[in-house]
Amino acid sequence: MSAALAIILSAIAMTLIVGGRYLAASGGFAFATRLRHPGLYTGLDAQMRREIWWSLASAAIYGVPAGIIAWGWQNRGWTQIYTDPHAFPLWYLPLSVLLYLFAHDTWFYWTHRWMHRPRPFRLAHAVHHASRPPTAWAAMAFHPIEALTGAVVIPLLVLLIPINVAALGVVLTIMTVMGVTNHMGWEIFPAFMWRGRLGGWLITASHHQRHHERYGCNYGLYFRFWDRVCGTDGGIGGFAATHDRAARQTRDARHSGDGAAGRGGTDL
Repeated sequence: MSAALAIILSAIAMTLIVGGRYLAASGGFAFATRLRHPGLYTGLDAQMRREIWWSLASAAIYGVPAGIIAWGWQNRGWTQIYTDPHAFPLWYLPLSVLLYLFAHDTWFYWTHRWMHRPRPFRLAHAVHHASRPPTAWAAMAFHPIEALTGAVVIPLLVLLIPINVAALGVVLTIMTVMGVTNHMGWEIFPAFMWRGRLGGWLITASHHQRHHERYGCNYGLYFRFWDRVCGTDGGIGGFAATHDRAARQTRDARHSGDGAAGRGGTDL
């Protein structure tokens, strides 16, 4: 098999993996939302279909560089990924995870903040903010330009910073979980993670909700470090408006159904 064909197949495989991971994670948390907050996504069917479409398109964009790097790792030794946990001191395993998360968060903060400049926002980032309110399906609902800025981060990092393959799996898991839970319209994590001293540095749905309310603040992904240093931390938001809208939608749907049932009984 030629190298070109192998790279193409690797890119296709990674696209399927990224897309499947998105569907499993977003679908799982959407189901959890249905159980925990019934009716929260009532009336948002068209929006969720659009979120899924954009997210699957983004999965293809994420899959291409990931597939190229995966092939290069296995066949050319391009990356700093290692499989032997003893190749570096064991204390480096958690440190490498933190290094990747901080580097990713730094990249995300500055590209995300740039995306909120008028022209990039109109051209690309408005696609993501068209979700009002965002749902668990909105995690990867990006315009291709924005998807490309996110797709290159991990491939670039594995070329530069050593990481064990298992630690890389942890990074990708955290990236997926935080991407979904930050958008699903309620707080899944315990209060100490979003309130108090620890919550002052970590980003969860409560912090990112404020970004979708005000736009001009809370640009980070995992940590509030850059928001606090750069004066763009707008604090944590609430979900009352979203939940009130859902309650009204549910009541209206129920009353409409009752009215239809009543009319049906009269007609008979």
